[in-house]
Amino acid sequence: METVDDWLFALKLFSALGCGLIAGVFFAFSAFVMNALARLQPAQGIAAMQSINITVINPLFMTAFLGTAAACLVLSVFSLLRWHQPGSAYLLVGSLLYFIGTLLVTIVLNVPLNDALAIVQPDSAEGASF
Repeated sequence: METVDDWLFALKLFSALGCGLIAGVFFAFSAFVMNALARLQPAQGIAAMQSINITVINPLFMTAFLGTAAACLVLSVFSLLRWHQPGSAYLLVGSLLYFIGTLLVTIVLNVPLNDALAIVQPDSAEGASF
């Protein structure tokens, strides 16, 4: 049983670090990246955001983003299987908050917006209104 507990501790540690990393990315993006993009001319802002959307898909970011989501999903299951242990409810809530608040929101809301932005011509009138 110690092996499972050690593995579970490592998974919790990875999840906590991943949540912190992704929170930092989201904070930076909302605190100053979006403000910087808004200060640009529409064509420049669109081109910059299109470039960001391409470069964000890299192994380092995707490991942190999707790896944390996968770890949180596993931790959710473990928290339900070990519901009688102290802290299981906190583990479940925290894991679901990350999974729903980052992965699901990104898939349902942000990816469609990014896909629509990807096909807009930066210099077009449609791009300026978008």
